[in-house]
Amino acid sequence: MRFSNQGRFREQVRFLKRQFLQDGGLPFGDILTDQIVAQAMTAAEGVWKDRIYTPLITLWVFLGQVLSADHSCRAAVARLIAHRLSRGESACSAETGAYCQARKRLPEKFCSEAARQTGRALDRQGKAQWLWKGRRVYVYDGSTVSMPDTPANQAAYPQNVVQKPGLGFPIARITAVFSLACGAVVDLGICRYAGKGQSELGLLRTLWDIFVPGDVVLADRYMCAWTEMVMLKQRGVEVVTRLNIQRKADFRRGTRLGPRDHIVEWRKPRKPRSLDQATYETLPAFLTVRECHIRIDQPGFRVKNLVVVTTLLNADEFTKDDLAARAPPTARRLPASRPWSRSWGEPAGFAGHRGSACHTCGAPSTAQRRR
Repeated sequence: MRFSNQGRFREQVRFLKRQFLQDGGLPFGDILTDQIVAQAMTAAEGVWKDRIYTPLITLWVFLGQVLSADHSCRAAVARLIAHRLSRGESACSAETGAYCQARKRLPEKFCSEAARQTGRALDRQGKAQWLWKGRRVYVYDGSTVSMPDTPANQAAYPQNVVQKPGLGFPIARITAVFSLACGAVVDLGICRYAGKGQSELGLLRTLWDIFVPGDVVLADRYMCAWTEMVMLKQRGVEVVTRLNIQRKADFRRGTRLGPRDHIVEWRKPRKPRSLDQATYETLPAFLTVRECHIRIDQPGFRVKNLVVVTTLLNADEFTKDDLAARAPPTARRLPASRPWSRSWGEPAGFAGHRGSACHTCGAPSTAQRRR
């Protein structure tokens, strides 16, 4: 992205940091740096003019609108007017049309890239004691969002095929990789709800380059898929997930490690349609996994019994209690809890976000930015 006034751009970067980060008083003050903002804007190819609603100003107003109790555009513009007057500048128009148009022009790639870079910077600065047994743990989760029923949204994100035309809303699938150490999103993806490669597992294949050997991916039972677990293992990435409901654990079989804890081999399944034949043939004939039964017992909640599947096979280094015990404490000092008890047996992620609606966004690009 090219800038028409470099000096004004740097001034606006400092303004954004002061206003959004409250003069560095919040823990994000040393994360959203000038470099991150500049990189995000460079990634969003385009040209913008030196006007009131530049991408930086629009981003600040947009963030304020989303985080404020009053989500109206009128209140967002009023906050901008108050800021301009406090700086001795002339007040801009109180009409919301210019802001709404600027928000539509805000590059979607800029918003997503800023989120990624900020989350990764937070993750890199995490303390060693926030790790789990010296390993970085990432939560992978997905959800769906609906949008206004407009022709543009229906074309980009068609409604569910089981619904009759005119009776459903456009629906999109979103996924994200969260750092369990700091709680930040380090990568994210969005796609149609249905179609080849349009699934949580399909999006995972587009995001797993973020992982490095030694990392651990924590996910719900949907991630208990042979192909994805094997391909992550080939990258040196370990997986911890719940046993898929289509599989049954028979603790009489395999190599016994302890009470209701054993190692078994899963046979290679038939080729999924999302995988090409050449890649499928390179996969091994068996996947060695560990299945163990754990008991979640929290005061005030019902006891929950789960079967956990993992590629962490060393029972001495990763005991059964380790898998069921405390998750790494987060940077925000939330009460440490068991990774499987954060949302009634599911790992933290999009818990409580199932099927959210975004009915105030008229265009697909606007809906994606709000996500």
